[in-house]
Amino acid sequence: MLAGSAVAGLALLTSACAGAGEDVAAAAPRPVAEAQPTGPAQVGHASYYARHFTGRRMANGQRFDPASETVAHRTLPFGTVVRVTNLDNGRTATARVLDRGPWIRGRIVDVSPRIARDLDMIRAGIARVEVVPVEVAEAPE
Repeated sequence: MLAGSAVAGLALLTSACAGAGEDVAAAAPRPVAEAQPTGPAQVGHASYYARHFTGRRMANGQRFDPASETVAHRTLPFGTVVRVTNLDNGRTATARVLDRGPWIRGRIVDVSPRIARDLDMIRAGIARVEVVPVEVAEAPE
């Protein structure tokens, strides 16, 4: 009888764990790379932050970290996740809008050096890109 109780308890515990794991997996957001666009795509040129911006405050108040997944965009709300694609080589990266800019005519986004490396645009300094919002943050009221 004790063995039967132990087996029944183990079966109940195992099924509870499996059920919880399924719920967690179902509730987890899908990776951003697979996310569908939530806004119109923009095509233009990207540049990346110069070394001297390291540690300076961005428009959202945080300090700039060159290893972060940060981009500057003129109009998208802070916190919006964008997919940036280098149109010359097809490389793609996802990043979060945490700053305003760029302020140079013809450029639509500034990216952190980390994102620039992912897009393979370090040597050129600028690249023709497509920027697609995939998770738009709500603008504060």
